[in-house]
Amino acid sequence: MSNQQKFQDYLLKEKNYSVHTALAYGKDLQFFQKFLETNFDNTSLEEVSYTLIRSWIVLMVDAEMSNTSVNRKIASLKAFYKFLLKTKQIEINPLAKHKALKTPKKIQIPFSEDELNKVLNQIHYKEGFEGLRDKLIIDLFYTTGIRRSELISLQINNVDLINGTIKVIGKRNKERIIPLLLIIAEQIKAYIADRKALTIINDENFLFLLSNGNKLNETFVYRLINDYFSNVSEKVKKSPHMLRHTFATHMLNHGADLNSIKELLGHSSLASTQVYTHSSLEELKNVYRNAHPRNQK
Repeated sequence: MSNQQKFQDYLLKEKNYSVHTALAYGKDLQFFQKFLETNFDNTSLEEVSYTLIRSWIVLMVDAEMSNTSVNRKIASLKAFYKFLLKTKQIEINPLAKHKALKTPKKIQIPFSEDELNKVLNQIHYKEGFEGLRDKLIIDLFYTTGIRRSELISLQINNVDLINGTIKVIGKRNKERIIPLLLIIAEQIKAYIADRKALTIINDENFLFLLSNGNKLNETFVYRLINDYFSNVSEKVKKSPHMLRHTFATHMLNHGADLNSIKELLGHSSLASTQVYTHSSLEELKNVYRNAHPRNQK
């Protein structure tokens, strides 16, 4: 078994990465290996120096690849060399001192509370199962901040309506308990009652199902959010992740502390949560400008 195959097994079995992520890492390694074969005969991945990697970076930049894409490929390479170092197949990580290329910070503007109110309270939903499901999906995204993959994989036995919580399986199989608002628990109860009336249920373990009884898929969930919010918002990005962003921003705006939001979102570090603070800072600036006596003249 080659080191690349061992590396992918390591990502899947020890790091609990998804198959999709492991394959993406593998493609990046193959891309670099092809560069080596084309430009540096007989040089293996295990023998490279930072100088060779730097040449690859320059080539990608010259080909007008975005800094974000270059950084992602280098991150895959860096993970591979960390694995080789851990398994004692190399003594020095050639990327140990590498600094990522600078990328412009994209400011994501969350949905406003008015937009959420319109989607949840003013839009007409279909009668019965589909309407209950669609509204519950939107409301669950907004009131819990869960990821799209977490919502899709949410199992019905992980919903505790007595205690008002759901158990979510996040990245790398990390579990967390998220509280439910009473109004959401009542929606779930009504939805489950209608769900039982489906003629066919193929994926019975999953809470959310399509009308044909199968579990949801990523494309369906994206289109659902995009279609409903297109009725009330002119924002370019209307996605499930934007609802996660909106959840965090609105919580911050209403006084929730960052550590609590970190736990609710399932972030491993506070740094990941801090990306959501920009909008709250803008809100704070507006309050400050409008309220401070020195700015009243």
